[in-house]
Amino acid sequence: MTVQDADRDPGAPTWKFPRTVADDEEAQGEASGLRGLLLPYEDDLYMPGPDLAEFGSDVELSGRQATALRKESIKDLPRSARREMEKEIDKQRITGMVMRSYLYAEPFAVSDDKTFTVSVVLSQMENRNAVRGISTSQNDVFAALDIFREGPKIKGHKNARCFLTPEVEESGIDRMICSAYQGDVLVNATASGIGPLDSKAVATFLADQLDRIDTPGEAV
Repeated sequence: MTVQDADRDPGAPTWKFPRTVADDEEAQGEASGLRGLLLPYEDDLYMPGPDLAEFGSDVELSGRQATALRKESIKDLPRSARREMEKEIDKQRITGMVMRSYLYAEPFAVSDDKTFTVSVVLSQMENRNAVRGISTSQNDVFAALDIFREGPKIKGHKNARCFLTPEVEESGIDRMICSAYQGDVLVNATASGIGPLDSKAVATFLADQLDRIDTPGEAV
């Protein structure tokens, strides 16, 4: 009623789309801290992957939350063993954890065997010896089990090792498990895709991830 008698032309109607989470992130700039060490998503190559348990494809946990999550994962162990493991977890002094899953798909891929998903977990700890010990122990265990196939080398990162599952699963899925460390950051990655998995592409991804952590100015 107020504008119907106005003596001026209101002009053409306009529509402004509501802001999205991506818009907010762009306005705030690139993530910092431990989260900033994760490789960012790229629309033409690395896209958000499947949910990581109940957390979604991208999550950040405080040290207390990450410690509780680690302890929750061993709740089914016998009481005495669980107590010992909980003591070891406390000694690690976890200060934070970030998890992100990716879907890798070459723009011009003509078959599914060039597509895979990879989940990355970065755990930061005050105890650097624990970081190195966890990664080394995990790799030693896989190396000692003859059933696992040796994965590709990670260029520029001698402490990183990858292992492929014994054979392609009946479902046709092939998997690769990798572990490495950079300073106070433990890096674990698991990739899966239609067999045979493009392990060289996974190795390139992991090298890029480790380079990002190792680059001066990027580390926490």
